[in-house]
Amino acid sequence: MIDFYTAATPNGHKISIALEEMQLPYKLHEIDFNESDQKKPNYVKFSPNGKIPTIIDCDEDNFAVFESGAILIYLAEKTGKFMPTDVKGRSLVMQWLMLQMAGVGPMMGQAFVFLNYFPEKIPAVIDRYKNESTRLLEVLDKRLGESEYLAGDYSIADMATYPWAARFEMLDLDGQDLPNLLRWLDLVGDRPAVDLGMEIPPMISKEKRIERAKKMLVK
Repeated sequence: MIDFYTAATPNGHKISIALEEMQLPYKLHEIDFNESDQKKPNYVKFSPNGKIPTIIDCDEDNFAVFESGAILIYLAEKTGKFMPTDVKGRSLVMQWLMLQMAGVGPMMGQAFVFLNYFPEKIPAVIDRYKNESTRLLEVLDKRLGESEYLAGDYSIADMATYPWAARFEMLDLDGQDLPNLLRWLDLVGDRPAVDLGMEIPPMISKEKRIERAKKMLVK
């Protein structure tokens, strides 16, 4: 059994998708950001950075794993699914996973904050993060014009990237210049485990996300 601590965010949905794809039994523990659950001592003791998601593998002496990319790698290695075993294949998955972790997620996350949540509109900052997010989506689009999935076969790299890329419209982009990305979004989004994972826990409305984020910014 996996204890799964999460909230309705792209990083959280990466793991709910993976757990559903890998058919692992888990117990959901929803973190309430309004109550700062992620900063409380009983959570930080196994997730030192005070962020979501985190898992505790009850079948492995309550082994805790934090950071979404590390969780995906752990689950893939635990199950032997969605990660090649050959050196080159594994490296390819890791490259695209790291692009999401180091680029797509941080840049899109900051773009969302400064576009929608930050109390002051700072055009230069908005342009910086929006332009870099757009550039990264173009990198994905180019890759997906060459390959059905990011690393050849469907993998944890796709699971990591989908919840972020699926929200590209929040950057005020229409996607018409990203045809390969749109094809991939439809392909991945049609997977039953992805459809289910994106609602565990359910997404809140944009208005509620903005309200919640503004409260977190002043804490």
